[in-house]
Amino acid sequence: MIYDVIIVGKGPAGLSAAIYTVRANLKTLVIGKNDSGLYKASKIENYFGFSEAVSGRDLLKAGELQAQRLGAEITDEEVMEIKKTDNFEIITREKSYFAKTVLLASGQPQKKLSIDGLKEMEGIGVSYCTTCDGFFYRGLKVGVLGNKDFAIHEARELKAFTNDITIYTNGKELECKDDYDKLHKDFRIEKKPIQKLHGKECLEEIHFTDGSFEKLDGLFIANDIASSINFAKKLGVLTKGASIIVDENQKTNIDGLYAAGDCTGGFKQVATAVGQGALAAGKITEYVRREDLINKQLTFS
Repeated sequence: MIYDVIIVGKGPAGLSAAIYTVRANLKTLVIGKNDSGLYKASKIENYFGFSEAVSGRDLLKAGELQAQRLGAEITDEEVMEIKKTDNFEIITREKSYFAKTVLLASGQPQKKLSIDGLKEMEGIGVSYCTTCDGFFYRGLKVGVLGNKDFAIHEARELKAFTNDITIYTNGKELECKDDYDKLHKDFRIEKKPIQKLHGKECLEEIHFTDGSFEKLDGLFIANDIASSINFAKKLGVLTKGASIIVDENQKTNIDGLYAAGDCTGGFKQVATAVGQGALAAGKITEYVRREDLINKQLTFS
C-alpha cells in the first residue's frame, strides 16, 4: 500500500495536518510516539476556543480522536529512518511504510548532552548523521552514543563502513527490542558514564568519569529517539542549526517533503504548530492531486 501522505509526529502540527489531509480524501497515516513536549504542559490557557485551561495531554488526545474519527490512521511506532526513491519509505522498528509525500512534524530534540568537548568536536569527529559521514570512517574505530533503538539502528548503518563499532550508553542501561546477547556479538557495549571528548585538530579520545579513556576516531550521536532534524539531514534537506528550512508553503528543498511545527524553528506555540500543519496539509493536497493527474495523463498518452 502507498499512502498519499505519511505524517511523522503526533504533536499539534502533525494532527492538525492529518485532519486537513483526510478531509481532502488523501490516504493519511500518522506515525509517532507519545513524546510531544506538550504532554508535560499541565495547563494551556492561551489556545483559542477554550474558556477554561486545558492540559497538553487532553488537547493532544482530543486532536488524535478527531483525526481518527475523520478517517486518519494512527500508529504508535518509532520511526528510525526515511528514504526517498520514487516514493518515500518510512522505516520503523516494526516495518516499512510507503507514501507519495511526507510531513516531518516530530519536533526538535529536547535532551541536551552535558559532555565536555562535545560541541567543540562537532564536524571534526562528532557527527549526527551516519548516512552523511559514515563513509569518512572506513575501517576506523567509531562509536555511537545512545541507549535506545535509534542508536542500535545507527550502529547497524555503520557496519557498511567499519566493524570496529562501540555503543556508548553513557551510564544508562540499554532500552531496545533487540536480543541482548546478539547485540554483544555485533557490537562492543560500553556503559560507563562519559566525562569528556578530547582531541587537538580532531577527535582522538573519549574519557570516562572513572578516569579511564580510550582512543576513538569518530562518535555518532543517536541519543534518545530520532527527531525530524535527524531525518532531514539524512535526506539532504537544508537545515539551520536544529531547524529545518522550509519555504512559505512549509515545503523543504525536496519535492514531496514538508515540515511543520517546532522542527522548523520560530515561535514555539500550539497555535503556530496547528497553523503550519494546516498550511502544509493544503500544499500537500495540491501536490498529490497534481502528481496524480500527471501520472494519469502519462498512462493514457
